[in-house]
Amino acid sequence: MIISSPFFLSIFVQSSNNQKPLKNLYLKYRQEVKTTFELALPIIVGQLGIMLMGLADTIQVGHMEDGNAAHALGASGMANSIYITIAIIGYITLQVVAPMVSKAEAQRDYSHCHKLLKASLRVAVLMALLCGTIIGLLAWQYEVFRQPSENERLAPGFLYIIMVSILPSFIFTATKSFTDGLSKTRVAMVITVTALLLNIILNYFLINGIWIFPKWGLNGAGVSTLFSRIYMACAILIYVYRGKEFKKFFEKKEKWFPDSWNLELEILRIGVPSGFQGFFEIATFSMAVVMMGWLGVYQQAAHMVAINMASLTYMASTGIAAAGGIRVGSGLGLRDRSAILRSGSSALMIVLFFMGSCAVIMFSANDWLVSLYTKDINVAQIAVSLVIWGCFFQLFDGVQCVSLGILRGIQDVNIPTGITVFAYWVIGIPMSYFFAFTLKMDAPGVWVGLTLSLVTSACLLSWRFYNKVKLMEL
Repeated sequence: MIISSPFFLSIFVQSSNNQKPLKNLYLKYRQEVKTTFELALPIIVGQLGIMLMGLADTIQVGHMEDGNAAHALGASGMANSIYITIAIIGYITLQVVAPMVSKAEAQRDYSHCHKLLKASLRVAVLMALLCGTIIGLLAWQYEVFRQPSENERLAPGFLYIIMVSILPSFIFTATKSFTDGLSKTRVAMVITVTALLLNIILNYFLINGIWIFPKWGLNGAGVSTLFSRIYMACAILIYVYRGKEFKKFFEKKEKWFPDSWNLELEILRIGVPSGFQGFFEIATFSMAVVMMGWLGVYQQAAHMVAINMASLTYMASTGIAAAGGIRVGSGLGLRDRSAILRSGSSALMIVLFFMGSCAVIMFSANDWLVSLYTKDINVAQIAVSLVIWGCFFQLFDGVQCVSLGILRGIQDVNIPTGITVFAYWVIGIPMSYFFAFTLKMDAPGVWVGLTLSLVTSACLLSWRFYNKVKLMEL
């Protein structure tokens, strides 16, 4: 189905319509793939760094020395699922600023770039207050999720701690969108990698109470995440406002409270529907965590291991999607339909190659990879079966992720949001419940439903991109 998708057909359509030699078309695609990859690579490394913080928490919590690792894994998985389900709206809302900054820089409107940075920081504070309040309320009423007793004891405290970290995390994301839009993607990458190292070191001391530090267990991992995110926000703000390469953007002073809030409203107009795309996807996977809790503590812990592994490759896909969106937005600014198609197709080619390679690795080494996460034999046996399903569905996960990114590049957000609702909540959740509980497939049944939702989303969104570009007026 993927092989016959429209982005391969677009290559031949362009060749036919433009009457250019196939060699010239190949060279154009090769250059576009190279450009997109070079733009995406630092974003990917940065995104992986963020995910590796979660991986470090999972591995280090999974190796706790008090015999409570399985319960702590399940609780951290549930708490992180609640957090990201809400916070994803803010993260993606802020990410739409990157193409806006890129467009302004191309027009040499440096003052507008500064205005966009200030506007995105104001939106970051607003979104942090809203999302943080919702997360706090869910932590307060955690019993509504009907989780095992140990989960209900451990998860709320951890959730309160990472709730506080949402403000520095959003500030970092807003500033990162500014630097990414200027194609200075290495800035956030370096800061993220150093924050990862800080997080691992703090985890080592605070989870198990090494040296003079208290033994906080799961909450120690939360405190480590909080301090790492504060460092990230401070580091990127200092770098941007003190760096010589950014001086030209700040020559004209901008008020913190502007006379008009049009830019903030524009960010919210494009960003919030995009944020809800992520919300409906993440909410689906969070509901999967809840269903795993209904099945048992070992199933939930195994799901945490497998989904964390799959999430690593997904975060790489978001980097490719971000780069693809910027490149597509550039083509839109030039009113060049062929450039838009070429940029979108190149991003999809990259993600298919990357996710396919990761699937082969995960399938070949699933036992060893799972052993890195947990020593619990009951958890490991279930996790291995889930990782095998993950090899299949991550291919479609990559396609749907990049399709959403390139659709944002052409500012098409409303219909794609409807597609995500249909794929995840009409197809995904009901099918997960049906296979897991009605057909009694247990934990793998939940992943069958998730796979079906991703297949649906990937096919519909990729079709939407090519159909939209074909019909849009330039």
